[in-house]
Amino acid sequence: MKIGKVVGTVVSTINSEVFDARRLLLCDLLDADQEPTGDYLICVDAVDAGAGETVLILDEGNSARQIVGWETAPIRAVVVGIVDEVHLPS
Repeated sequence: MKIGKVVGTVVSTINSEVFDARRLLLCDLLDADQEPTGDYLICVDAVDAGAGETVLILDEGNSARQIVGWETAPIRAVVVGIVDEVHLPS
């Protein structure tokens, strides 16, 4: 799992039908200090996240496909949670 910040949405007019009625979010991955890394993922939104929110990203193809319930879906990453706080050991 990874943590990222939603920076926008992705619109696709021609796509696999698994993406019909699903929102695609552009997420900037965050490092351990919650700073943007500049590495981005396009994620299927499973929790109704919005721009600017810090989110939990499941970035494992098979697990991501299980979330949407489609065994052969062309999906790699899914937003599965909205992060309220991150606590690191001091």
